[in-house]
Amino acid sequence: MIHPNADDQMTVRSVFVVDPDKKVRLMITYPASTGRNFDEILRVIDSLQLTAYHQVATPANWHQGEDCVIVPSVPEDQLAENFPKGYTEIKSYLRYTPQPDL
Repeated sequence: MIHPNADDQMTVRSVFVVDPDKKVRLMITYPASTGRNFDEILRVIDSLQLTAYHQVATPANWHQGEDCVIVPSVPEDQLAENFPKGYTEIKSYLRYTPQPDL
């Protein structure tokens, strides 16, 4: 991708993550003067894969193996069944659980 105001000699670097259904799940654009952060790209792909299969979200700076946030739409009566490893409730809308797929 080339930004319309970019210098002809320097391009803008964009990263796109597209899911199997051909939906764009992530777009990150870096200026030509800044390198891409591959650790962050891999972290986001891990998060997208996890959250696609489990009713969780990942907090800022989350990494593989760390606790996840249970999405608020999970009713309280389904928590024990859906999250057998347990959970910690901070608020009714903020519940942490160990990463479900480990």
